[in-house]
Amino acid sequence: MDQPSGGRQAQGELPGCYRHPDRETGVRCVRCDRPICPECMVSASVGFQCPDCVRAANTGPGASAARPRTLAGGSVAADPRLVTKVLLALNLFMFVAVHVGDTVLAHTALLGGWPPPQYFPSGGYAPTEGVASGEWYRLLTSMFVHEQPWHLAFNLLGLWWLGAPLEAALGRARYLALYLLSGLAGSALTYVLVAPQDVSYGASGAVFGLLGATAVLMRRLRYDMRPVILLLGLNLVFTFTMSNIAWQAHIGGLVAGAALAYAMVHAPAERRSLVQWGSSALLLAVLVATVLVRTAVLL
Repeated sequence: MDQPSGGRQAQGELPGCYRHPDRETGVRCVRCDRPICPECMVSASVGFQCPDCVRAANTGPGASAARPRTLAGGSVAADPRLVTKVLLALNLFMFVAVHVGDTVLAHTALLGGWPPPQYFPSGGYAPTEGVASGEWYRLLTSMFVHEQPWHLAFNLLGLWWLGAPLEAALGRARYLALYLLSGLAGSALTYVLVAPQDVSYGASGAVFGLLGATAVLMRRLRYDMRPVILLLGLNLVFTFTMSNIAWQAHIGGLVAGAALAYAMVHAPAERRSLVQWGSSALLLAVLVATVLVRTAVLL
């Protein structure tokens, strides 16, 4: 019997995915035995299947009515990177908006207390509101705010490299929940620990959440952890050694992303939705309670 095509195999090395030969993987399709990476994995009742086998099963004679699922139980989408692309576009849009009008930055950055500081790019504009006075939306909008081009570039690269495989593995809804809750966790920790007169751009919190989730996913798939550990270590070094970096947003997003990803990829199949969405709701409740307590202290 001929060995299925696709994927490279060298002595002592893992094979490459049959659709993405540059991505080593230890997982194979349970039907055709071809190596498949996280982006190509479709969760089956036992193990994982490749997209070609799933397509053949769903269109051929006697096709099953069951919809194919991702590793975390989400629906397999025609474009597994759609949410990531939308998030990339939103970050770019906010960057342009901030630099077209200074007041956009003033109304979207994370401001702890009231009144906020007098520093803004325009040199004199200062809003009269902040999170503590009821503008909770800043906890969300600050996730998409970048002031420097290099900051934007690093976050967009991280979002694409980390987000696309995670979206394919988790499914759109779970991936979006992970991204938003990681970013909110970074904003909440910044709000709690940073002085109320400081301005913060919490855009990196969500990306660090994706980094934590990637580590959890690689561990779940029994991949070599050394690359992600090295990447995480380098990012933490930059976080604590470079000036003008809100380490609180990075750590908050990292911890939240790793915790939520663990719940999503390790949830038992029979209670998968309950565990995944229950964990998301619990994390959101903790973040809301944290912000409420901090606001009470500030006021």
